[in-house]
This record gives sequence, structure tokens and C-alpha cells, in this order.
Amino acid sequence: MLTGDFLRNSATSAPDRVALIGRGQRLTYAQFDEQANRLANALLDLGLKKGAKVAIMSTNCPEYAIAYFAIARTPYVSAHCSTRSSADELVYVLNKIEAEVLFLESCFAPVIAAVLPELDKPIRLILFDRPNEQEVQPGDTVHMDQFISGKPAGAPTVALDENDAFAITLTGGTTGLPKAVLVSHKARCASAVAAAEDFGLDANDIVVASTPLFHTAGLFVWFGTAVMLGTSVVLPEAWDPVQFMRLVAQEKITAAFLVPSQLNDLVTHPEFSATPLKTLRNIGYAGAPMGRALSERIRRALPHVAFTENYGQSEACPITIRCERHGDRKLETVGRAASNAEIGIVDQEGKLLPTGEIGDIVTRGDQLFDGYFNDPEETAKVFRLPDGWLLTGDIGFLDEDGFLTLVERSKDMLVSGGENVYPTEIENALYQHEAVVECAVFGIPDDRWGEVPAAHVVLSPDATVSEDELIDFCASKIARFKRPRVVKFVDSLPKTPVGKIQKNELREPYWAGREKKI
Repeated sequence: MLTGDFLRNSATSAPDRVALIGRGQRLTYAQFDEQANRLANALLDLGLKKGAKVAIMSTNCPEYAIAYFAIARTPYVSAHCSTRSSADELVYVLNKIEAEVLFLESCFAPVIAAVLPELDKPIRLILFDRPNEQEVQPGDTVHMDQFISGKPAGAPTVALDENDAFAITLTGGTTGLPKAVLVSHKARCASAVAAAEDFGLDANDIVVASTPLFHTAGLFVWFGTAVMLGTSVVLPEAWDPVQFMRLVAQEKITAAFLVPSQLNDLVTHPEFSATPLKTLRNIGYAGAPMGRALSERIRRALPHVAFTENYGQSEACPITIRCERHGDRKLETVGRAASNAEIGIVDQEGKLLPTGEIGDIVTRGDQLFDGYFNDPEETAKVFRLPDGWLLTGDIGFLDEDGFLTLVERSKDMLVSGGENVYPTEIENALYQHEAVVECAVFGIPDDRWGEVPAAHVVLSPDATVSEDELIDFCASKIARFKRPRVVKFVDSLPKTPVGKIQKNELREPYWAGREKKI
């Protein structure tokens, strides 16, 4: 199967069903399919070579969806850029992926104008929307309507193979410059098929895509799966808890995909009410570990909703899936291997470990990426084990039933006095305190222990808990040596565009001028 077939099959089986809702538009599957064909034919007329990179920089909107499936019907590769990228980051990314075409919203025109002189090669710009008279149009731009004017609506006749390069997503960049994750049609078809088996969606669902489409889980695992199944997809431009509740009530949304921080934002918002969410029956989530305390807080607020957890990464997604049928007994795990994935735990020598032992998480299967584009050294690092295993960079263990407990992202683990300390465990303890809305734990330098845990905490309004009280509270829940030594109260925590807390930004001031040793 090819990714472009998802849309074609749904348009054939249900041409009149509403496919896309957003920006005042309601497109049926037939209209969606036709627009994707016209854009694909327009792109083919550019005469680019096989594997040419066509980048997208946009918030979620129907035009993004059309461009994604149009590129999937060509021998070109779509590349999905973060909307929060600075000019310097965009120069790095667009040069690295060797982009030849860029689809963008006019609101990003100023940053693109700053980027153009720094690019290694000319780039063709195609606007999704028409800019206001006051907005600058950088370079030689054309509107998408003009670009596809007069192009045939029939499917392009292009020979594609499931192993052909299909798309590039950029890693989150939380620890440095992003890497370009290159995947094939086969890998991302595997992602959608695995998700379809366990997310509990069907063609009658109305789903909302509330995470950015430039993110792997939001695009490939959720949106791609929704189109493959023929659901209606609502595309909000940005995340806002109040708008989300209004949108669910207005469109009678039945299923959503969110990251844990969005779920926490929702249920702790002063205006939160379960009433407008009464049609919502299914929430998938991914992007960061969610401990039992936070999970229970969210489930208490939304008792009528079934939750499905997806653990994965840009390089391999999904790796595991945990559903309601697995029960509360497995609540602290991230589930079992997805249908087309294998998982294992290895030691530092790469040897598979037995049940219950903590080590590096590895995976293999059809869902794996091809490699980091233009970065053979980094590709070799993650594929250095034999037999096709990918090193995820995460730490965990398997139980006797094959369920994976994600102990920590390896970059977040700290070593204090020779003991491994996992911030997630401390965060789970903090979330059990009623005053804590959000928190992040990370290692800071200590002359005696090497490093010790510190916590930045967002409190609920009018909370009066002190630093010492929170530290003592943690010590009552976990081993005393794991308690945070520093608690700093903050108004908010820095996050990536997909809602992951940027612990590197929190750590940096503490480690300035010192080398972090793990």
C-alpha cells in the first residue's frame, strides 16, 4: 500500500462524506481527493527529480492536508517544518533537506523573507492563503489556487514503490539542532495500520487533530489513520482548551489526539467542564510519559472517555500501544508492542535482557525510519546493533506479559551519588499533591553527589504550599534520596510546539560553565 491510497480508497467508498473541517471550509472526500490530484499534477509539471524535497510550513488547515496527500502521489518527498522555527533554524533545516519547493501560510512570510538570502539553492514558494495588502510576499510567490489552475483532476500516473522515500519530519530539537527523519511509504502505512487496530476509530467518527501536523504522531499516526478509515477530521489552527471544548460541542467530535500537557491544560483550566465534551468518547495520547497520578487526575475529570496511549518517536511510531482493555493493572506501562513492531531491552553491550531488568529500549519492524537524511554518522549510531534493532535512546523494562514500562528518556536520567534517578518517578510523586498543576524534574550540579534532582513547579491558583512542604511530600512518596533538593515555583514551563516540556532550557542555567557528566 502507498500513503496516497488512504485518501483514494476513502474517496471511492464514501465520496460525499465530509473529510476536512477547518478555516470555514467543509470538504467532502471527493473534493479532498480531487484537490490533491490537481496539486499533485501541478507539482509533477515542475519536472523535479525523484526524491526532490517539498517542504510545508503551516498551522493545521485543509490546505496542509491537501498538500500532504498531493506530494504522496508524486515521486517527491514532503518535509514538515515547525511553525515555531526561527530564521536561523529554518536556514539550517531547508539547507539540510535541500528543499526545492516550500508551501507556507502568509503569516510566515516575514521569517521566510529573512531566510531566502541564506539558502544554498533557489526555492519555489507557494502560499496556502492570500496575504493581506500589508503583508510582505517574499521572493517569487504564487497562491495555491493559481498554481493548480487548469490542472487535471484525475489521479497522476506515476510508478511508486512502497520502499520509496516518502516524508521527512524534524526531531524536536530539544537537545540541539533537529535531525531530518526520512521514512518510506511502507513505514508510514505500517504506522497507520497499527494505530487503526488499537485506537478504536471507525468511519463514523468525527476526530480532531489538535497536535501540529508537522509532528510525527499528529500527522502519520493520527491524521493518516483517520483518513485511511474515512473519518471526518476537524483541523483547529492552534491549541486552546476553551476553543477545544467549544469545537467538540459544535462539531460533535467523538475522538481526539493530544499530548499529556494538553490534557493537563484542559482538565485544570478554570473554565473546564465535561458537559461540552459529552460526545467525546475516545482520546489517544502520546509525546511524553504520563505517570499514574496525572493519568488518574485526567480520568477523574473525563470518566466517560476511553484512553489509548501510544509510545513512539519520529524514528519509529508507534512502538507500543496501551488500550482500555489492558485495564488499570497496566496503567503505569506504555503498553505492548504495536501489531507490526518488536521491542526488547538491551544492556550497554547490546545484549537482550530478561524480564524485569532495566536497560535501553530497542525496536524493529516495518515502522522504522530509513535514516537521518544527510547524516550517516547519526544514522549509524542508532542502528549500530545487529539484526535490525533500533536504539530508541529511552530506558525501560518489560514485564512478564510483554508490557513496557518507560522509566525515562535516557537524556533526562540523572546519576546522583552513583544511583540512577529517574525524573518521571519524582514528577509522579509531585502530581499527587493537589496544589501541583504541572511540573518538570531534571538534574542540577552538586559538588558532593555529582547531580541532584530539581523541580520547577506550576501551582494552582491561590495555592500556598512551600518549597520545603513539597520536598517533604515527595520524600513521603518515594525513597528519600530521590526527593528534589530544589523546588522553584514558576508561572509556566517552556514547551516545544507539540507540548513536550523543554528540560534542556530549564537545565541550562544551572549547568552554565560546567560539564554535565552521566
